[in-house]
Amino acid sequence: MAKPFNIQSTSLRVRIFIAMIFLTITSSVLIAMVTIYQFKKEARNYHQDRLIRKEDAVNEHLNFVLQTTDIPVTTENLPLIFKDKIFELSSIHNIQINIYDLKGNLLITSKGNFIVDKINNEVISPNILKIIETTSTKRFIDLRIIDGITYRSAYNYIKDNQFKPLGIISMPVAEETSYYDAQVNSFFILFAQIYLFIIILAIILAFILSSYITKTLQFISERIQKTSINRRNEKIKVENASYEIETLINSYNQMVDKLEESADKLAQSHRELAWREMAKQVAHEIKNPLTPMKLTVQSFQRKFNPEDPKVNEKIKDFCETMVQQIDTMSAVASAFSNFASMPAQQNTTLNVVKVVQLALDIFNEDFINFESTEEEIIAIFDQSQIIRIINNLVKNAIEGIPNYEPFPRISVKVKRESQSVLITVSDNGSGIPEDIKEKIFEPKFTTKTSGMGLGLAMIKNMIESYGGNIRFESVLNKGTTFYVKLPISN
Repeated sequence: MAKPFNIQSTSLRVRIFIAMIFLTITSSVLIAMVTIYQFKKEARNYHQDRLIRKEDAVNEHLNFVLQTTDIPVTTENLPLIFKDKIFELSSIHNIQINIYDLKGNLLITSKGNFIVDKINNEVISPNILKIIETTSTKRFIDLRIIDGITYRSAYNYIKDNQFKPLGIISMPVAEETSYYDAQVNSFFILFAQIYLFIIILAIILAFILSSYITKTLQFISERIQKTSINRRNEKIKVENASYEIETLINSYNQMVDKLEESADKLAQSHRELAWREMAKQVAHEIKNPLTPMKLTVQSFQRKFNPEDPKVNEKIKDFCETMVQQIDTMSAVASAFSNFASMPAQQNTTLNVVKVVQLALDIFNEDFINFESTEEEIIAIFDQSQIIRIINNLVKNAIEGIPNYEPFPRISVKVKRESQSVLITVSDNGSGIPEDIKEKIFEPKFTTKTSGMGLGLAMIKNMIESYGGNIRFESVLNKGTTFYVKLPISN
């Protein structure tokens, strides 16, 4: 019977364990990503704020120079005004300063001639000029990455006392990332140590938690696997269970009650159905001889003549016919009686190989071959029932071989399989058609022109009473093999 429900508690434990580890790893990775992003954001803000502060300080100093100079403040005089002051400004504020005219041409710079500048400072691009001109703040910060180094350049107007633009000042700065790189490396080292500790702790907690969660489920799973409609099932009682587990247990207990009720109804229905079918079969088998008996009596009654010189002979024939039909009915009654109440098993310790050979001795056919992998396979069975099983299977095999088969063959084999004995009976007969294979063990089914069709049903009952099983394989027009597997009881 198929099991109604099965909980793979081991797989559930593994899934819970993996889920917890996955969540731990995922959360740790997210924390690391957010931290790195925050470090980079702080670094960008720091460099941008630093550049703005320097820009404001330089602009204030530059305006002071313009206000205190004796040279006329014009665009053409800017190189002359800042001839010496630009180096002083650059040194004080620790930043490179470039001064351009309003068309973006370089007028003067604090960069030394021996310094190789990776940024072209000779001219300001038209796009930057347009941005400075159109923005409300009249300033722009250009961001460039050259050879993996980030450069920020601040651009804004130099104005006179009437706030009229005289030129453009540029202050390029290379971002120093060594400090933040060191901070990130230190963070990663510390994070790796903490992360390793969290992983070990998560593995321990995941194992403990998964074991706790699946312990009750495993108990319920084992009880469900043992649930069967063929026997009384025990209800589950678990104390201090969670709401979900308690709901599952209550559902199982309700299922046990319904299963027991259904089993009783099913058993009663099967018994009633079996007796109805049996009654039909008995009535059918008894009617078969009654019909010729009735016809014989009616014919004898019409044709009986006491003056007939052969009257004694006719009476004798009539009696023989009646007795024959009565014997047939008696055989039918005996067969069904034997099927309805199987005799009690008289189990004894025996050699299965020898008993099978003994059963084959009653057959005179020379095409029956016997094989055994061992000389002795000791088991506990009822000898008469084993003989009856072999006789029935071999007899069916003989009847399954057509008369026109030039080389009939029946093979009976006995071998040990672990704690069981396997008996096979094979023939090269006409085989069993596909449409009747499912009915072959039914009590009332037979493909023969005579008999009640109880043989295979009876031996199936015998075999299953030992806890064994019987099956067959058949190929049409090639033959059939029956497999009988019986457990060896020590």
